[in-house]
Amino acid sequence: MLTAFFIMLREGFEAALVVAILYAYVRRTERHDLVRPIWAGVIAASAVSIGTGVAIHLTVESLAGAARLRAFALISVFAVIVLTWMVFWMRRHARGLRGELQHSIDVAATARGSIGLAVGLASFFAVLREGLEAALFLIAAATTDDGLRVAIGGLVGLTIACVMGYLVVLGGRRLPLRQFFQVTGVMLIVFAAGLLSRTVMFLQVAGDLPILWDNVYDLTAYDVLTVRTETGKFLGAMFGWDPRPSIEQVVAYLGYSLTVGYLFLRPSREAAPTKGTEPARQTEPAAQTD
Repeated sequence: MLTAFFIMLREGFEAALVVAILYAYVRRTERHDLVRPIWAGVIAASAVSIGTGVAIHLTVESLAGAARLRAFALISVFAVIVLTWMVFWMRRHARGLRGELQHSIDVAATARGSIGLAVGLASFFAVLREGLEAALFLIAAATTDDGLRVAIGGLVGLTIACVMGYLVVLGGRRLPLRQFFQVTGVMLIVFAAGLLSRTVMFLQVAGDLPILWDNVYDLTAYDVLTVRTETGKFLGAMFGWDPRPSIEQVVAYLGYSLTVGYLFLRPSREAAPTKGTEPARQTEPAAQTD
């Protein structure tokens, strides 16, 4: 449940952030006729995302045996790749998101001669990207957690994300966006490490990967740490916990989490000011709205 909560909180807020920026742009330019295209894009993208997620889920549910395990592995490893790309992309582009988005709208409007279409497409593709990512991550999360718990956690996270997006419209300066993306980024990296470890396990059970050292440790004697308990289910869903993993699972988890975690948390390189000049003032968060 908590995994789904963080996924939808992060993905939902990124989508809400784009919508908030578009709405602020429309409000500042006094083009209130463009509000409808924004919401049309949001609704259309949401429908496509939900439909795609349902189709993938039904396809996986129709499989059995090794084919089902391979499908879980494929979904999980793809989710790890997308998650990794997403946290680094947002880390790099969060500050300039507003300017880039507004510039793309202006360029698209000039090229197509219809700013309404440009705004609608901007909201559609922004929400579609986040929606498809969320659908993929939730399906991956459901491989280690109960479907109802995933749905509840996702709905709660999405609700809070929408509220945060509304607060951005009211006054983005009051929201600690950098800290939000930092914390959720770390949580998603931990989740991705667990997914990668589970991918290894799926492929080993399916017979596609060898096991050099099984049961590196065995904590199944402690019932609270097994999947039969709520604690074990939570640890499995959030961290990819396995009470008796293979060495390949341990290496995959530690290798990914330590490497990607270091790259994500290390200070970004910024150009040092030249002699005789003052350091540039810190720019405002990209999510600030006028």
